[in-house]
Parts: sequence; structure tokens; C-alpha cells
Amino acid sequence: QNITCWRKKFLETFFSNVLHGVLDVSSDWRLNDRHFSPLLHSSPHVSQLTLCNMLQGAVELTAEHNQKVLENLAVSLRILKFQHLLSSDQSIRRSLVLLLHRLIHHGSVSQVSMYSWPVPDTVLLVLILSMSAGFWRSGNALTYQSSPCGLCREKDKAQSQESAQAQAERGHCDGREWSDGENKKGSPRAPEEADAEVNRCRADVCLNSVLSGPRSTLQNQACEEASIKVPCDHTSIQGGSSHCISDQLSCHPVLRKTHRRLKSAVGKKRRCLRRSRGPYADPEDLYDFVFTVAREDNSGLLKNSTTEGENAENWTSSSPGSPCTGRAGCKKRGGSAGIFSLKAAHRFRSVSTLELFSIPLTGETCRTLSNLLSSWVSLENLVLSYNGLGDNIFCILSGLRALSRHSDCHLRVVRVSDVFSHMPCMELVCCILSAFPQLHTLSVSFDLKNQLEVNTPEGNPSCSEAEIPESCLEQLEIRFPREPLHTAFLVPVLKASKSLQQLSLDSATLPCSQELGLLLEALKECNPNLKKLSFHDMNLAEHQKEVLLLLQDPILQEITFSFCRLFESSTTEFLSEIINTVKRNSSLKSLKLPGNRLGNQRLVALADIFSEDSSSSLCQLDVSSNCIKPDGLLEFTKKLEGHIQQRGGQIQFTHLRLFQNWLDQDAETAQEALRRLKAVCSVVNDSWDSSQAFADYISVM
Repeated sequence: QNITCWRKKFLETFFSNVLHGVLDVSSDWRLNDRHFSPLLHSSPHVSQLTLCNMLQGAVELTAEHNQKVLENLAVSLRILKFQHLLSSDQSIRRSLVLLLHRLIHHGSVSQVSMYSWPVPDTVLLVLILSMSAGFWRSGNALTYQSSPCGLCREKDKAQSQESAQAQAERGHCDGREWSDGENKKGSPRAPEEADAEVNRCRADVCLNSVLSGPRSTLQNQACEEASIKVPCDHTSIQGGSSHCISDQLSCHPVLRKTHRRLKSAVGKKRRCLRRSRGPYADPEDLYDFVFTVAREDNSGLLKNSTTEGENAENWTSSSPGSPCTGRAGCKKRGGSAGIFSLKAAHRFRSVSTLELFSIPLTGETCRTLSNLLSSWVSLENLVLSYNGLGDNIFCILSGLRALSRHSDCHLRVVRVSDVFSHMPCMELVCCILSAFPQLHTLSVSFDLKNQLEVNTPEGNPSCSEAEIPESCLEQLEIRFPREPLHTAFLVPVLKASKSLQQLSLDSATLPCSQELGLLLEALKECNPNLKKLSFHDMNLAEHQKEVLLLLQDPILQEITFSFCRLFESSTTEFLSEIINTVKRNSSLKSLKLPGNRLGNQRLVALADIFSEDSSSSLCQLDVSSNCIKPDGLLEFTKKLEGHIQQRGGQIQFTHLRLFQNWLDQDAETAQEALRRLKAVCSVVNDSWDSSQAFADYISVM
């Protein structure tokens, strides 16, 4: 790790150990003092925090005696991680809600990461995702006396005063308009007509606000909250306007149930207004904000029927919600069919980075995430790693396409990796880039190809057919699940990415000998700013000409041939050509050759790159996993020392990587070689048991 301040690192680790009980404060008389709080003392130095298991840390941090600790974390904390979570009860979730609200909505947390959750609690997962996206119900949801957050209470009070004033002004203006209409028309029917018109307008506004919001009691209540800036008050739902709503609902049978929930919510709100503000009697109210599939599935609110989707199309077309349906794919048209919309939800501050590692996502959870993504404009970095998406990748793509239509979208980094690919890698790359030409980094990685036939959802044409606009892409990483590399599919991406600086291709097969040459021609023509090029686990043994062409490139500064079998069937002439080519290239700074069976003799020969007649500017050399033995390393060191002496000590070589070589076969010789090397450059190696590794290799042959 690049640790810039050890004091901060120590206090951050100290805080974590005390919080999770690893360090027993009571066992040390210096720490076990009622006048001293270890958490309070170290909290200003905590920039990242990990919560594990049953979220005991969340319960402790939201306790009343740690209110000041939480306030400090709201200022200092930037990264919040969840690892190995287990199911939790309502009291723990309540503590987590308060913690997330304070640290994200009213704090400085910019990144939320979740790791290793094999069987996730759907409600808990959705809770974390929703609050990370900034969604939370407004009003009295956080006015518990034990809540450490008083910011919402102050905000609610100010909004209530503004709402009351606006309502009074609106009522005054309405009365004046009716009077003006009566005077102008001179007809006794004018006031009634004006009254009816106002009521119809108010009914339309209320109806739209209800229908475009989540189809649950939560958002029906939120429609009535003063913080939702919709000209819909309780008086407008009474009298004539309520009949107007009923009439309009008669045209939409599937929405009658929503209307009944609306009236129930209005009644509840009206009763709440008569009470003094204080703790809710029903503890479930705190969790009403979980307006997602996980919470509403049991009540049948998210059943995806074709009829319901068709009827809903007219009134959800303006919703920012994801156009994702319950099927494998997502509808192309706007709006959400059977899925909650986020249009009417009150929104707080949200994080800019979301990372999900090894957390299985079901279809329902993917639809929830899709809806959150559809309007998550503050999101800059999205990482979805080994989530078992399968055909749900289309649902995620639907949410991303909806997000791309926001002019203030900030998404710049997308990384998607999984075991099985449900669509060709290049098709996924084209799909994402066509929607997000403003991306700076795109990484797509799959281990294995899905053997089942993949059908593109209805209404979603093949992404490879989409035209890719000129993009801002600077870094592209593709790991193919042993798929053939067809340059024809990659060239459109390269042509659209004039700013590309880094390209990494992993585990691709070359269907014919011309493919790599075509790729190099495309790179030379389309990507003049390319600085780093990496090939991993690709058989380049029969592509010596192309390898030499790459090493001659005057623009590339870093080249990686990792486990590419370069010397599998090569001759000594090929190695000499590589050395001479690198010696003449003054732009190449880093050459990485791990896993290419160099051995001792080839390693010793590589020292000639730094000979007296060399114009090379090579700074870094990686020869990890190359069957190098201690005597070969020592001979390489002696030859390198000789070249440095001939050049009068003028050499730019600074870093040598030696991971996973056979240096344990002669510890004394290895130590001498490493000692002499460290006087020349920085050496990075490890304690690797070569005998055990060889046994493992034999066992899987």
C-alpha cells in the first residue's frame, strides 16, 4: 500500500480494532478510563471503515454516547465497506439506516463497497443500495429522539414553513382568479367553471405525482410531504378534485388499488398532522423507505403483467425510472412497467463510487439496481464483479441507458466481470460505449462462455449493430472467455476512441495468423496516443513478426506479454532480435514478460539491453514466473553491473520484478544476487515454494 501518513494509518487501524472488539480496551489501564474515549480520539483520522458480519459496528456507532464520534466520521470518512454480512434484525437495520443517513446523506462518504456475501439478505442489500443512491423518505422518518442526526429535523421545519406560506399564497391567488373570472364573464356560471378547472388541474397534478412515484404507501405519503415540490395539498384532494381523480381512475382499472392506498395515506397524514412531532409508535415506519422489490414483492405490487405494463406506458413515459421489465431483457421504450419509479422520491446526497464484489444478484435485485442506476447522476465509478448476472445483464444495461440520457451524468468508469458471459464481449463493449461515449475507463471480463443459446430480449437489437459515437475512452480492458479475437468487431471501437491510451486484451484466441497484424494496423491508424498495450494468456508463439513490430513502436511506453508463450518454439535469433529492437527504442519505459519460459540463459542475455551501445530508456523489467534459478539471477546481476560500469553509472533501470521464480533452490546464492541487485535497482520478489508449485502443476495436468 502507498501509505503517506503512518500516524493516520495507525489511528485508523486502532479505531477499527476497538470498534470490532479485536482490541479489548478494558485490558489496558491506560485506555480503560471513563474520561477517555478511544473511538472519539481516533475518529477524526478515519477515512475508510469496514463493517462486517452482524453489523455490530453500526449499532455501536449510532449509540447515544457515540454521537460525537459519528459527527467526526461524517467529516473524515470517505470509503465505507461491507464484508461477509449476515442477516440482521430490525433493530440492527434501524442502526444501519441512521448510520448511512448520517455518513452518506449528511456526510462525506463517496464510495460504498460490498464484498463476499454468498447469500445476501435482499432487504438489507436493497437498503444499502438505495441509501447509497441517495434515496430516503423526507419528513418525520428521522425524528426519533435517539437519532444523532438533527439536520433533517431542521430541514423539515424550514420546509414546513415554506409549504404553509406557499399554500396560503396559492389559496389567495385562486380566490382572486375566481373573482376576476366572474367580473370578466359577467355570468353566474363563471365561478363554478373556474372552480372546476382549478380542481381538475390539481387532480391531474396529484394523479401524475402519485402514478409516477413508487407504487407503495411510502411514496403516496411522500407526495403529501412538504419537501416534494408538487402543487398538491390535502385540500385539493377533497371535494370536487377527489371525484375528478375517481373519474380518471375509472379509465385505468389497474390503478384503482393505488388510489385506495393514496386515500389511506392521506388520511394517515392528516391524523399525523394533529399530533405533536415525536417518535413514531410503529417501529416499522423507519423501514418504509425500502420501496423496492424486496419489500413489496410479498404484497404483489411488482407483478409484471403485460396488460399492466401497457396501461402504465402512458403515465410513466416521463419517469426517470429504468425501462426494465421482469423478463430477461428490458423494454426499449421509456418508463417502467411494473417496477417502482423514483420520480417522486425525495433525494439526498449520494455516493460517486459503487462496488459489488462476489455478491449474487437475483432478477429482482437487478431490477432494483437498474432503477437506482437510471437516475444516479452523481455516480462516477461502477464495479460489478462476479455477481452471477446471467441474462440480467440486459436489465443493468437498460438502467445505464436511462442514466446516459441525463445531461448531468458523471459516470466515467465501468467495470463488469463474471464467470459466465451471457453475450459476446465485444457486443457488450459496443453496447456500453454507444450509450456512454464520455467513459474514460471500460473493463469487461468473463472467465467462461455460456454454452446455452443467448437470445437478445425483444425490443433490444444486437448491441454490436449500434453505431458508436466518438468517445473519450482512455483505457479499455477486455478479457475474452476463450473467444476468438475478430479484429473487425474491435476496429469500430478503436476508431471511435481516438483518445485511447491503454489497451489490454486477455485470453483471446487468434482464429488466423492475419488477425494480430490487422489489429496492429488498426492501432497505428486509429490510436496515435496509445501508451500502454498488454496481451495476457494469448498464444503468440507463431507471431514473432508482430511482436517485433510492437517493440519498434515509437509511441508505446509500456508493453506487456504475459503468459504469451513467446519462447515456446523460438530460436536464439528471435531473442537477439528482441534485444536489439529494445536497445534502439528510446520511448519504451516498461517491458513485462512474466510467464514466458525465459529460464536462466535468456535472462542473462536480456542484460545486454543495458549495454554501452544501447539507446534504451527502459526503467522497468518484469520477469516473474520464468523458471529463473539463483545461479542464473546471479550471472544476470554480474553482467548488468559490468554494463553499468562501462556506461559510467548512467543507467535509467530502476525496477525489477521477480515474483514466483525458483530462487528457493539455493537460498545463499539467491541472497547474494538480490543484495547486489538492490544496489542497482529496486527489486520486488516473494518467498515462493517452487517445489509445492510444481507439485500443484503436475496434479492438474
